[in-house]
Amino acid sequence: MTTAPPVRVLIVDDQPLVRGGFRMLVDSQPDLTVVGDVGDGVAAVDAVRPGLAVAGAPDVILMDVRMPQMDGIEATREILALAPQVRIIVLTTFDLDEYALEGIQAGASGFLLKDARPEELLDAVRTVARGDAVIAPSTTRRLLSHLVSGAGRSVATTCESADGPGGRSGSAGAVPPGDGSGGTGGSGGAAGGAGASGGSGVPGADVMVGPGGVVTSAGNDPWRDPRLQGLTSREREVFELIGAGCSNAEIMQRLFLSEPTVKTHVSHILSKLQARDRVQAVVIAYETGVVLPG
Repeated sequence: MTTAPPVRVLIVDDQPLVRGGFRMLVDSQPDLTVVGDVGDGVAAVDAVRPGLAVAGAPDVILMDVRMPQMDGIEATREILALAPQVRIIVLTTFDLDEYALEGIQAGASGFLLKDARPEELLDAVRTVARGDAVIAPSTTRRLLSHLVSGAGRSVATTCESADGPGGRSGSAGAVPPGDGSGGTGGSGGAAGGAGASGGSGVPGADVMVGPGGVVTSAGNDPWRDPRLQGLTSREREVFELIGAGCSNAEIMQRLFLSEPTVKTHVSHILSKLQARDRVQAVVIAYETGVVLPG
């Protein structure tokens, strides 16, 4: 039986003690290995630049936001321009929306706070290494709400709200973990489903329930967006549920599909949307109005 090589991790932080702590944590795992640690964004970019990378390019980078010379957001942009295959998790001590939004827009596959539990950080590394994505649960819903700010929408939509009005309390639009879906899951209450009110203040005036049970816009058809034109009817149903934060297992349950079928649909959707990973697909769902944030 062939053993997969360990995931190669680069640690980028301007505090030596933080780098040392992360190194000890990551190197304690048999399936992960640290290939280097550097103290600023310039050095991080050099670590993936062809001809300069001493230990070879990493698979995953743990990237601090605030650093001298070049911050983590700019470093993320430059690294992904040089090495698009690298996955980056942005880490910060500040739970501020603009950091998360800029990090995701720069192409990061993950966003976590430094006070996350060790097992959460390790799971995040493994998650993005396999091509999925992760966002801190406390940040997810506010982050995605920024994408449609000013649009007059105030519908709270989560995977749990697909149960109908008064749905269970659960994910707040996060990209969930496990089963190939990626992410850390979410927290917070889910709002009701079909009876949600639009930003106009008139109950139910500008929303409808899509095929997957997800609240979408009734007055402005999101499927006319050029990015979504290539999706089949079934892929639209799956895409709605991805946008609402549903895991593959939840999509299987709601649409009565097998796991291989769901994974195939997800793969085709990401390819057609030209999305790097699942979190980028969630962003597109909010940008196009397929899913409306609270």
